[in-house]
Amino acid sequence: MPAWFYLNQSVMRQIEEKDRFLFFPYESISPFLKLLHEAAEDPDVVSVKMTLYRVANDSKIVEALIRAAENGKEVDVLVELRARFDEAKNIGWSRRLEEAGCSMVYGLDQLKVHSKLCLITKKTEGHISYITQIGTGNYNEKTSRLYTDFSLMTAHQGIGEEASEVFTRMYLGEVMEETKYFMVAPRCLRNKILDKIDIEIARAKAGEPAYVGAKMNSLTDKVIIEKLIEASCAGVKIDLVVRGACCLIAGVWGKTENISIRSIVGHYLEHSRIYIFGQEDPEVYISSADFMTRNTTRRVEVATPVYDEEIKERVLSIFRVLMADNIKARVQLADGTYVRASAGGEPLNAQEYFMK
Repeated sequence: MPAWFYLNQSVMRQIEEKDRFLFFPYESISPFLKLLHEAAEDPDVVSVKMTLYRVANDSKIVEALIRAAENGKEVDVLVELRARFDEAKNIGWSRRLEEAGCSMVYGLDQLKVHSKLCLITKKTEGHISYITQIGTGNYNEKTSRLYTDFSLMTAHQGIGEEASEVFTRMYLGEVMEETKYFMVAPRCLRNKILDKIDIEIARAKAGEPAYVGAKMNSLTDKVIIEKLIEASCAGVKIDLVVRGACCLIAGVWGKTENISIRSIVGHYLEHSRIYIFGQEDPEVYISSADFMTRNTTRRVEVATPVYDEEIKERVLSIFRVLMADNIKARVQLADGTYVRASAGGEPLNAQEYFMK
């Protein structure tokens, strides 16, 4: 259980006091489940909106949504019926949700909805407020014990309003064309990533410290890859943690000598996504999207900025530990092969470190 979580206090109130963060599987999903159950019972909550991609067989999350609908809340659920291998399960849960009175939307034409977004709307004395949860992994209690993922919960009014617009667009079968806070694929994610890398390129050319860091499952988006190469040539230091497919080769002189790439395969499936831009006071995002064309141009994905300084430093610290792993990490060489990370210094297995 996370240190911030007090079982005898309202989770909604704790989030309203300060942004809250969960790091699976090292911390329990229980606070998020308690948040949903609170929302289902709170008379000030008027609606709950959520995207569902993969859920557990015995889903407490779906049960909470059903309870909210039975209590008269407006519950809008966007279920992606094309989640590979989970199609039949998602259809079954959709029927139960619909029977309970939830308003259902079944994906968008030509676009999979892969974002992990939940919005709780409260109305108190005529004032509308929001609690928004943005995650890197599925709303699935089982995988929260097997995959490394992040869950950010915030009462930031601007983020809540933008999340509301994201849901409205999806229910209309549309996509976001502009955003202020989020990065939202397919129209407002890749271009924003490229713009932020361009800022680092300009810093490097001006002789200032410049940095890009990212963690993801796979890197195959040619446009982003070419921008990373351009950044490396300009002198931007780039660290990438890419667990699976990677179509960029690091350490090629004159091209990617400023890029390091490593893969970590451990007891838990590395599934969280992190984007870092800048060396001094960096911008930090967590996201549902890999740097893959299918994510950046053919899916609805959401990346959120991390504003809370303590949470931001925690995400940066997690990334630093992953970069220091010298037990499970494999480092890519300039010929595309991978070798064990240098074992110099104290042995560090990142997953064991986080578990302790």
